[in-house]
Amino acid sequence: MLKQIRKLLINFGQQWRDENFMRSIHTIENLVSKVLSVALIVVILVSLYELVVILIKDLFTREPVGFFSKTLIEIFGLFLNILIALELLENVTAYLRKHIVQVELVVVTALIAISRKIIIFDPNKYSKDDLIALTVGTLALAASYWLIRKVNRDNRS
Repeated sequence: MLKQIRKLLINFGQQWRDENFMRSIHTIENLVSKVLSVALIVVILVSLYELVVILIKDLFTREPVGFFSKTLIEIFGLFLNILIALELLENVTAYLRKHIVQVELVVVTALIAISRKIIIFDPNKYSKDDLIALTVGTLALAASYWLIRKVNRDNRS
């Protein structure tokens, strides 16, 4: 009995060695990434279903007062939500493939998200300061993207 307890304690202690601990962290990161991928796929499918239902209702069940009962801006917002979710999924799958966070993909996703905010920006709800903040954020992300692309291109050469 004492031998078994001693062996158990030794095994437990070895789990805290650097290489074993890092292997455990890597396993947990992979598991979390896979769960996130599945969750994102569910979100994308539900969002796509919602978009299709809205388009079908607007096209086939409404009187043709205008073409859509929702504004085009709202419909574009739904499209862009799905596009952002797809980009997030691409980020997670890229991490699973290469086990590194691809900064270029993250910046592109952020650019799409901030572009969505600008496209659906309602000047009646938000102030000019909000629009200026979005503009500054967009410029910063665009500069970051340009710099990352330039560094990546230089590294490949």
